[in-house]
Amino acid sequence: MLQAESEAYRDDSPLHDELSPFTVHVKVKPIVMLDPESAIPIYDDEVWNTLSITNQHTRGTPVWTGFFRASLNEFEESDGRYLVELLNQQRENPRSFPFTAKDRRQLVSRRKVRTLDREVEVEVLDDEDDEPSLEPGMLEPTVAPGSRESIRYQAKVAQIGAQMGFHIWVPRNDRSRVLEHIPRAIHESFLDALPLNYDDTTLRTVEQIDVLWLKGRSMARAFEIEHTTAIYSGLLRKADLLALQPNMDIRLHIVAPPDKRERVLREIRRPVFSLLDRGPLYEQCSFLPYDSIDRLSEQQHLAHMSDSIIGEYEESAEV
Repeated sequence: MLQAESEAYRDDSPLHDELSPFTVHVKVKPIVMLDPESAIPIYDDEVWNTLSITNQHTRGTPVWTGFFRASLNEFEESDGRYLVELLNQQRENPRSFPFTAKDRRQLVSRRKVRTLDREVEVEVLDDEDDEPSLEPGMLEPTVAPGSRESIRYQAKVAQIGAQMGFHIWVPRNDRSRVLEHIPRAIHESFLDALPLNYDDTTLRTVEQIDVLWLKGRSMARAFEIEHTTAIYSGLLRKADLLALQPNMDIRLHIVAPPDKRERVLREIRRPVFSLLDRGPLYEQCSFLPYDSIDRLSEQQHLAHMSDSIIGEYEESAEV
């Protein structure tokens, strides 16, 4: 909570960077400053039911955000008095509002990335961001048959790479389920941490890729297993990776059931993927149907083969 200490005045010198559009300033004095876990969530029952901007709406809806997006909106006097009292109470007798796992992921998911002419903010989304959090007392959801099939092919792709001599990375959330399908003798090929010297934003993107084949400190191939119709998420992750590291030399693959072939090849040619600065995604990303993975996994001498053999099984989206 800030207290105004001056009249509004104009100053064209930027506070933060040369692109700042804000030229009207007010001198302020901090009155209440709270640590993140002491900040009072607007979805708190008392807050939601008291404020006039929220109490007419279903709790949890984002309708309240419009009020804060507009510049210099004025609170109703009753709302202002309530918030001042609430914040002062929180400063004197703080209550803790612990973050959920999702809150913590979102706090670290935003990063600034330097482009040729400026710095931009990017956010790396986790797959879990689309999943509801479990409330206390709720049971873990059962694993759907489609998910089991996806894990099985994730394990097949990982095992093929391990047999060819690559080190393997799978996301930490998938690791135990994948290893259930992998012979114990090659568990040592699976990495506990990525040996890569990238910035945090790139590493968060890389860590979520379903299967990585690595040689030393270099990524050779990246695979996304798309059993359901949610093909777009895997392609977005590929595009994120190339946008963050445009000089990366890596082959990318979408692994999916044969009946997804047309959908995958069409999605790869979307404008958003074809107009990347480094060139169209379809030049680096191919489709590998499940039956091709099955045939490849049945090869008797994978340990003596080069990964270039994948070229005999992959299907390109190039016209």
